[in-house]
Amino acid sequence: MAPRIYTSAVPDVLLVNTSIFTHLFAARAPGDIGGFPASQSAFIDGPTGTALTRADVLNLALSFGYGIRDHPVTAPFATRGATALIYSANSLAWPVVLFGCAAAGLRSTFANNAYVGRELAHQYGDSGASLVITAEDGIETVRTMFSELGIPRDEGDRRTVVLGRDLRWAGGPAAPGLPGCRGLVTLPDLLVRGKLQREERFEGALAHETVYLCYSSGTTGKPKGVETTHQNMTTILDVMRPFFLSGQSGNRTAIAFLPFYHQYGLCLLLHSPFTLGWSVIIQPKFEPDQFCATIERFKPSFAFVVPPVLVILAQHPAVDKYDLSSVEYMLSAAAPLGADLVEQVKTRLLAKRPPGATCTITQGYGLTETSTATNLLFFGDADQKVGSVGPLCSNLEARIICDEEGTVDAEEGAPGELWVRGKTIMKGYLNNSNATANAIAPDGWFKTGDIVVRDKDAFFYVVDRKKELIKYKGLQVAPAELESVLLTHPDIVDAAVIGVESREQATELPRAYVIHARPQEIESAAGKTAFAQSVAKWIEPRVAKHKLLRGGVAVIDVIPKSAAGKILRRELRELAKQETARGEINTAVRSRL
Repeated sequence: MAPRIYTSAVPDVLLVNTSIFTHLFAARAPGDIGGFPASQSAFIDGPTGTALTRADVLNLALSFGYGIRDHPVTAPFATRGATALIYSANSLAWPVVLFGCAAAGLRSTFANNAYVGRELAHQYGDSGASLVITAEDGIETVRTMFSELGIPRDEGDRRTVVLGRDLRWAGGPAAPGLPGCRGLVTLPDLLVRGKLQREERFEGALAHETVYLCYSSGTTGKPKGVETTHQNMTTILDVMRPFFLSGQSGNRTAIAFLPFYHQYGLCLLLHSPFTLGWSVIIQPKFEPDQFCATIERFKPSFAFVVPPVLVILAQHPAVDKYDLSSVEYMLSAAAPLGADLVEQVKTRLLAKRPPGATCTITQGYGLTETSTATNLLFFGDADQKVGSVGPLCSNLEARIICDEEGTVDAEEGAPGELWVRGKTIMKGYLNNSNATANAIAPDGWFKTGDIVVRDKDAFFYVVDRKKELIKYKGLQVAPAELESVLLTHPDIVDAAVIGVESREQATELPRAYVIHARPQEIESAAGKTAFAQSVAKWIEPRVAKHKLLRGGVAVIDVIPKSAAGKILRRELRELAKQETARGEINTAVRSRL
């Protein structure tokens, strides 16, 4: 039987074979930059209000590209095809450095700014990086990294460029440098040496060269370098364009706090808004009061979020202290978003707005390996299809598979693993041919590892991670589903569910970890135990019997998550092993379905 292949109802976009830099900055008409006026604001530093126009970004990027190739210290490490590792929290320097590296023909790889030296050393070595571009507060970690790699300090310092807090290069305020950075090459040092006459070209077949190396957390082993090509990036930006145009409103300004080192932040905050002529307000990180204050000050109409941020918007007192009425559209991604949470946030935000005001919350789905989105729920469908990640994006094909070999397609409406194929799929995992072969079938299908359902209207719903599904006595339990139910409990602000092994019953049991909304009310061990037991009882009438929390409920202080909002279930599974060893989890209790 021929495979059941789904295509998109959204018209395909014309593929281009050029560099990401050329695609972003090439004039579409005399005097413009990337199709919009050169004088238009592009990036704004939230803390200081310092702004860069589109012309500023172009000129500074070309200056950075020239400087890093011309400076006598950095030039040996910045030849075409070399790799630079960017290690910094979000800042106004990011678009200059990122696009400057692309203009110079360099690859860029991006490290979590919370990494310690050992973690940074793995990525530096695995990516083949020759340079590190770091914020000032990362310099000691970078030096520890070089020490772990056996690289002498003077050699490591020659391979390091520092992004200071001083914003005079952008017309912003001065700030003193940290003593530990003295003598190192700085961003301003590179910006004053000259300017590339034009960017390095990647036309035709060269567009298939790698430009970005994001590292995928994966489900097992160390993070893997995802080779994203110029064509991957140009394609995904054009594919997503109709979605954003469907939700474009008056001021075309977005707030950006999601980490730029993650594919979500990299593509949807640094690239997509630039192709749309939007302004982006950059925040170094998410902090509830600062987030709300920034919205009140700059009045963005668009916010890119993740579900944990929506949980805060539904419950945090900061929401009532500031005017958030400018935000009309929110796109959530990186983790499943439940319908109840959407309704809670909308109800709270709209309560302070006049009748007829707009607050549309939608979501998308994708992975680092797919250059972000494979599915986007258009704003016009958000209310009717709450919980869906939307239809398949243009230029992509999909299959829904229900066997390991990919020979059996799921029936219409039945769950299965999502496989996708198209020009946005990564080139492969760097230096890891086995992982690439396991992820991409010989005929080009990328195996997402996520379980989805496609409804009769061609809208997709993500059920859960294939490797995270809990198998209870032959039945599958999706952690994300139970988490969405738990988040509707009036006294729970966050929750995570895993499966714990019961050797006695030869099965897995769902176990929940929850955070109480007012932890001071249940400080004692007895109080936590009573609350946990009440939660296990509370969920019984709300889910099918095989989904009951037979592994118990535990009250903890924080749910471990990645910077992008994904629950780190491996840490919870390790915690559960320790609890089992202490006798805190009883997996021997038998109960009927």
